[in-house]
Amino acid sequence: MVKLKKIHQSKTIDFFSLSTESNISIPFVDGGISAGFPSPAEDFIDVSIDLNKTLIKNPPATFLGRVNGDSMQDLGISDGDLIVIDKSLEAKNGKIAVCYIDGEFTLKKIKLEKNQCWLMPANKKYEPIKITEDNDLVIWGILVHVIKSF
Repeated sequence: MVKLKKIHQSKTIDFFSLSTESNISIPFVDGGISAGFPSPAEDFIDVSIDLNKTLIKNPPATFLGRVNGDSMQDLGISDGDLIVIDKSLEAKNGKIAVCYIDGEFTLKKIKLEKNQCWLMPANKKYEPIKITEDNDLVIWGILVHVIKSF
């Protein structure tokens, strides 16, 4: 089972370390699950997956976070969602990143154009953040998965 330990709390993201020492085998419907008419084949689940191996490619560089806020809701990332963050991945144009800017964490989409960097929200209520030389910015990690609760 994945063991979580809260390591930092901010207004926008609560961070957790994780332990991947054990296997988590969960029954898995390999052929997909129909959102239309039910399939009789779905009654026969004979495959298992390990969520550690499926969600975490680089354990030493992977952290979990809980999203606080709605700035990324138009990309399907909602308040309360659990996010998987990989600190070893390169920040590239179009990637969603956990950014540490001017002493605050935020989750935004990276937009690079010419010699300019923007942190883009996915909610019209929020303005893009233009990065200037006056900003202190660290791309802390790249979003790799979103785990939703309903």
